[in-house]
Amino acid sequence: MPQTPEEESLGSLVAQASDHISTLVRSEIELAKAEFRFDAKRVGMAGGLFAAAAFMAHLCLILASFTIAHVLEQWLPSWAAFLIVTVFYLLVAGLLVFIGVRRLKGLAGMKRTARSIKGLKEIASPEELPAGSRDGT
Repeated sequence: MPQTPEEESLGSLVAQASDHISTLVRSEIELAKAEFRFDAKRVGMAGGLFAAAAFMAHLCLILASFTIAHVLEQWLPSWAAFLIVTVFYLLVAGLLVFIGVRRLKGLAGMKRTARSIKGLKEIASPEELPAGSRDGT
């Protein structure tokens, strides 16, 4: 049985809509991947800063603290010289941790993807489909 022009145009519209939705879904997936890569880089950078802070604190406490403390011993008691050096390096390590935490607070999440998917749901809501296409006929 041949199709009427109205049925052909409806079929064409459904095919076009399906193609557009497929393209939109692929674009949403690409956006999600891009946002995830961006956030992963920021987390990696913050992790690197934390590792650098720990490494610096460790090396400084072992190597440089002895040297500086021995120099300070010329003017201060031994215990005071070592205490000053220890506090100084703890402050440096704390500063590096503070910078790392600030980098993590700047994460964007996936706000654009969530907003875009919400818009897609509104566009493709069942209320907007023709009456005959809801039940698959």
